Amino acid sequence: MHIDLQLDVTHLEIHMTATETRRTKAAIKEPAPATVATRTLALDAGNYDLKFWDGNSNPRAIRSVRYQLPQGRDAVRYLDTSPLIELADATRYHFGAQAYKYRRQQQTVIENKVDLARLHFYACLEPWDGNSEFSLNLHVSTPEPSRNEQALRSQLMGIHEFKRNGIPFRVTVDRVSVEREGMGAYSYAQRLGLIPDNGYTVVIDIGGGTWLTRLVDAEGDVIDENVMDRGGTYELATSISFDKRLADALGTTADPGIVMDGFKSAHAYADMGLSWSPWLEEYLDPWFRGIFQTVKAQYTPYMSRVTRFLVTGGGSYLITERLAGRKLFAIIPDPQFANVRGLYPLPEGLQLCMTTR
Repeated sequence: MHIDLQLDVTHLEIHMTATETRRTKAAIKEPAPATVATRTLALDAGNYDLKFWDGNSNPRAIRSVRYQLPQGRDAVRYLDTSPLIELADATRYHFGAQAYKYRRQQQTVIENKVDLARLHFYACLEPWDGNSEFSLNLHVSTPEPSRNEQALRSQLMGIHEFKRNGIPFRVTVDRVSVEREGMGAYSYAQRLGLIPDNGYTVVIDIGGGTWLTRLVDAEGDVIDENVMDRGGTYELATSISFDKRLADALGTTADPGIVMDGFKSAHAYADMGLSWSPWLEEYLDPWFRGIFQTVKAQYTPYMSRVTRFLVTGGGSYLITERLAGRKLFAIIPDPQFANVRGLYPLPEGLQLCMTTR
């Protein structure tokens, strides 16, 4: 197999001299929640949004922006998607879209999300079968477990008492499993039959603040990886926020966080009626090419054995059209939640029923 990734990735040409590895398609539904006394929760606390799933219904997301309320300030209306968290010392934080209703907000994307692990965990905890006191096994991910695993465990293990939307919680975390970010998406792609039986898979996870790659062999072992601390959709949004065409219309520099929100709403800036869609390509093209040039440089020695590029993460929808129809590329449906779906463990004894296509 020979793969030639040219510098102009928008005209990527892939030449295959061997028959593509046989693909399989999973014929199963999402894993059912384990029937145990202890609750299981998968949590993907990203820079753009906080994703969580307990195996029931669909995963949920909360915008990863917050406002710390002064003691004398009443909170605006809180919701499940914009929860109000009150700690034991009466400190209050309002998360989600409702945080934009205050004068100033704090964006996770410009902070260290590992330091906020406990707060993000509280924001994503909902009552379980009407109860707010229970034990929990937690599955989380981080870009670099070797650096952050101990810090995450120290914040998340043990007993937690707080209020969420006025409801007192007492949660005991018995176990914290920490996975490489992006590998949950890989596991989920396997369940969907998107990973070939042979060769290497390059996982490209494009997030809000970071983007990363993992080179995974057919046995699921990570044999190389690269984590970029910057370069996610926030960097793209920041570039757009300084464009004079947008700044002049607003009368001030645009907020990159609001630009990020606009990526999912017709590239419009809040409710101002302003859009950067006509000139988005001027910024999107170099951002896109920069990512794939880095991938090429990182994995050049392995390219002849790569049988799949798996593109995932909350920012991947920005490049979906560019990759459509390319044989070696697979984009997971609903990529925003792919990692958290894969983090949730399959119930013990459940086997994947695979059909060959």
